[in-house]
Amino acid sequence: MTSTREIGRLRGGLPGWCAVLVVVAGGVTACGEGAADTAETPVQSDLSALSDRFWDAYLAWNPLQATYLGAHRLDDRVRDISPSGRNNRRREVRALVDALAAIDFSSLPPDERLTHLALDHQLKGEIAQQTCDLEVWVVDHREGFQLDFLNIVGAQPLDTPVDGERMIRRWNAFADYIDDYISNLRTGLETGRVAARTSVNRTIVQLDALLERPVEEWPIYAPAGTRLDAWPEGTRHDFRAGIREAATDRIRPAYARLRDFLRDELYPHSRTSGKIGLSSLPGGRACYEALIRDLTTLDLSPDEIHHQGLAELEGIHEELRALGARVLGTTDLAEMQERLRSDPEMFFRWPGEIVQLAEEAYSRATAVMPEWFGTPPQTGMVIRPIPLYEAPQSVLAYYREPAPDGSRPGTYYVNTYRPEIRPRYQADVLSFHEAIPGHHLQTAIAQEVTGLPEFRKHLGSVAFVEGWALYAERLAEEMGLYADDLSRIGLASYDAWRASRLVVDTGIHAFGWTREQAIEFVRENTLLAEVNIENEVDRYITSPAQALAYKLGQLEISRLRAKAEAELGEAFSIAEFHDRVLENGALSLPALGHAIDSWLVRLPVSSPQ
Repeated sequence: MTSTREIGRLRGGLPGWCAVLVVVAGGVTACGEGAADTAETPVQSDLSALSDRFWDAYLAWNPLQATYLGAHRLDDRVRDISPSGRNNRRREVRALVDALAAIDFSSLPPDERLTHLALDHQLKGEIAQQTCDLEVWVVDHREGFQLDFLNIVGAQPLDTPVDGERMIRRWNAFADYIDDYISNLRTGLETGRVAARTSVNRTIVQLDALLERPVEEWPIYAPAGTRLDAWPEGTRHDFRAGIREAATDRIRPAYARLRDFLRDELYPHSRTSGKIGLSSLPGGRACYEALIRDLTTLDLSPDEIHHQGLAELEGIHEELRALGARVLGTTDLAEMQERLRSDPEMFFRWPGEIVQLAEEAYSRATAVMPEWFGTPPQTGMVIRPIPLYEAPQSVLAYYREPAPDGSRPGTYYVNTYRPEIRPRYQADVLSFHEAIPGHHLQTAIAQEVTGLPEFRKHLGSVAFVEGWALYAERLAEEMGLYADDLSRIGLASYDAWRASRLVVDTGIHAFGWTREQAIEFVRENTLLAEVNIENEVDRYITSPAQALAYKLGQLEISRLRAKAEAELGEAFSIAEFHDRVLENGALSLPALGHAIDSWLVRLPVSSPQ
């Protein structure tokens, strides 16, 4: 899973949902025939200016994301989720929509048409978020602001006293944000829109654990101990005092207010049983369908997705049975599940072992990159454990994008909490998803593209980003990166996991499944360890439709590759195909199809022998 955290914390306040950014970018851009000779027109200038206007607005809406991306002029701000802030954002989006509609699409050259489509989809994504009114009812234990406020420390510069002033203002603003958030949740409660109990409960547990620790151990307190040798002595003293005061007198009490509100006011009214899905909320069905279109970039109904997941599982189960016969001496899926879930040898023994295997997988993948990609990323990546304050409620791993200015590498975070519950045989496939050839490769390449508007470099379709990472898991087998059949069981088990999401996510949010029904389905149809099953189902409850993007994106990328192989025959180059897929950032799936089709018509085709 990518993070920013799922592409991202791309929307500052609600990062787990932020991944709903629908962007069309594409491989038919500036390399299109005749594009270089087209004189710039007023229409092109208008679109370029509008792209810049949108990007500036987007960063202002999402100041924490701006900090991650190196726009440090916004380092003193947080997202404005007050009623007036939300209304202002609606007006700004509408104005951008109107301005884009005034540009004559048919007059644009090919590369500008793609930017037009990209901006159109991006704005539709913003409108979908507003349709769901997420900020008045979402509680997110996985990627909520309560974690982002702690994690932003690593991205916020402290090179000058001005940086310090910005940090203090932002730290103090965290408390105001939390109070606005509590007020919003009260509004949601009054209108019958509340989070599911599992999300509320896990967030309470998370906050309890944090509040049990002295504030001096919180990440937001750490800057008070920074040396700051280049600063004047008086400035250093004032900064440290300001950080201590903000952390002790403002932020910690605000976190306590949030915990108390969730525990005492919201929890008793949170959604349970068959009402955990979106369809139980006022307007929930329309919200879910909007999120499906937004996250998958496809016009599919919940029923179509549900049945596609069941069909995919049948094929993957056959693959698992074949592997089970070779490795475990059984073709019985239930017996395979029992042995893989109960044998201590299948699990890690200490936290450092998890990091070590991730580093070894990354090294193997890096060594063979040139054979499979014509344009590898220049930006490096590091591997780190997920912070302990986050790990117990977090996912198996996630990836965070590098800073565009090169000041911070990409980071692959692995969950080392309780290593004895984490399967060794799934370590390789997880690394290939998050690092290379998965998220790090795709994200870094997108950032390094020249000539694209900034928003096309940094925002993207979840269906593309996660579809690519799931495609990369299978690609790693072609690259010779899995050491043995046990690791290949891990590969097939992850594919079954993603296929099961199509069934479970729609079951929960469209068909009224209970949490228990969802857990039992995942238990029976995947090889996930028991602790991960509950974590994953709670993830689908908290972030509707996000998990659909993986399998649907993978299937489309694989379909386009098969089409290119069939049409090009011996002229097909896997490295060139990958470059064409990745060269323009994260495309919507329809735009990716258009890009590949345009590439194919420009190439000579050799007849199959």
